[in-house]
Amino acid sequence: MARRVWTIGYEQVTQAALVECLAKAGVEVLVDVRYLPLSRRPGFSKNSLRAAVEEAGIGYRHFRHLGTPSEGRAAARRGDLAALDRIYSGQLELPEALAQMAELRALAETRRVALLCYERQACECHRNLLVAALFSDFEQVDLQPELVRA
Repeated sequence: MARRVWTIGYEQVTQAALVECLAKAGVEVLVDVRYLPLSRRPGFSKNSLRAAVEEAGIGYRHFRHLGTPSEGRAAARRGDLAALDRIYSGQLELPEALAQMAELRALAETRRVALLCYERQACECHRNLLVAALFSDFEQVDLQPELVRA
């Protein structure tokens, strides 16, 4: 059976839709890979999100050092994916990031793990770069929660 790693973004979704999507996919651990696990969007700051996923029977882990530093987040907002790639590659070389990468890899070897960040499309997010760096031998499954209706 192919090993898989899931990714999910919370852009334009509700907390309930995100949790439902994770549960339907059979995700066992939500791995928050935001450098700063804060959000202006209700329900997506660390404590609120952790409480919601744990209530659904899903674990929650935050890996700060696998997040994007501020200059990488600015590059992503500008749509400068080349700069994001360069900046994030440097982040992944730091000792703290290497330690968390080893921990995440070990977790994904035994549990169904989904990487969480803001961007809806993984291809526009550092989580895609993290998957390429750490899980090249895994199948990547990008989850798409139901969008908020206007």
